[in-house]
Amino acid sequence: MPSVLLDLRMVRGQLHGIARYALELARRLPALAPDLEFSALVPAKGLPDDLGELTPKIPLHRSRAGYLSPTEQPLLAYELTKLKPDLFHATSFSLPLFWPGRLVATLHDANHLALADQYTPVQAIYYKAVVGPRARLATALITVSDFSREELGKYLKMSPYRFQVIHNGVDPRFQPPTASEAKAFRERHELPERYIAVVGNAKPFKNLAMLGKFAPDLPVPLVLLAGTGAVAHETGLHENVIDLEQLPESEMALFYGAATALLLPSKYEGFGLPALEAMASGCPVIAADTTALPEVVGDAALRVPPDDVKSWHETTLRVLRDENLRRSLMELGRERAARFTWDRCAQQTLGVFKRALQGRQPVRP
Repeated sequence: MPSVLLDLRMVRGQLHGIARYALELARRLPALAPDLEFSALVPAKGLPDDLGELTPKIPLHRSRAGYLSPTEQPLLAYELTKLKPDLFHATSFSLPLFWPGRLVATLHDANHLALADQYTPVQAIYYKAVVGPRARLATALITVSDFSREELGKYLKMSPYRFQVIHNGVDPRFQPPTASEAKAFRERHELPERYIAVVGNAKPFKNLAMLGKFAPDLPVPLVLLAGTGAVAHETGLHENVIDLEQLPESEMALFYGAATALLLPSKYEGFGLPALEAMASGCPVIAADTTALPEVVGDAALRVPPDDVKSWHETTLRVLRDENLRRSLMELGRERAARFTWDRCAQQTLGVFKRALQGRQPVRP
């Protein structure tokens, strides 16, 4: 039985989009392909204990190859040689440079190259020295949006059509909460009856600092979920902002669904999963009209130029004041989100695996 090894080494702490992508695949693929033997690489300390339904039910191999650590490449090559998978799925931009086996790689975006000034030189060098060369020799390549496909082709100097676009999905548990569920969530976290949700981190391209220019003038607070209290300080989000440092995965749908709206002002997104999860949870979305976000939200969200502070302020006030607009956005958002499912993502990814397994073993030049 052919063996497929999935990379889950990036699953640590508060889940980001890539970690969720890897976990959603890991828990769905085995049921779709009983003719394949699945296992996964996980951090040396194992997976977090609070993953709940996202916990994969496949053999897990604790890896000494720390995710993007200085010793990652030789240790990863050693572990892959020892485990001997017929196919390795690199679920992020950590690719095994020194292992010549069948590789399917998912590259979610090109922001380390497109926004090189916002990362350390070491990260840009890693992309050029490891990601680019190994991607060109991969058995198959996946990305998550048409936008990312064009960006990756441009910055890695390869045909964008080497990449198959497979969109991310939304788990069915992202549903609008009942009024009592939303109320209980707000009371549990001492949140007001009306608030605006914000997710992200302190990286400049997430553009959270822009929100601070009008947050004090809003009639309701922003509730920032960014994983650490330092983000509010680093981005200048102080006045009329509640810093909600961390939530268990089981409460993410409640966080979105209990909010009056979600603001997503990012200047660069390879996909934009929070927008999709918020829409599925019945939360109106205001998103930046740039990069992959229009591809994801379509006409189901209000789109605003990322640097137009006045438009962001006015659009947010419109959503707060116009109940009919909110209801329309909630309906359109749920319809839009229903098009994106993790089951479809897993099925399409499985198709890539099977074609890769049927092809010839790659040979290093």
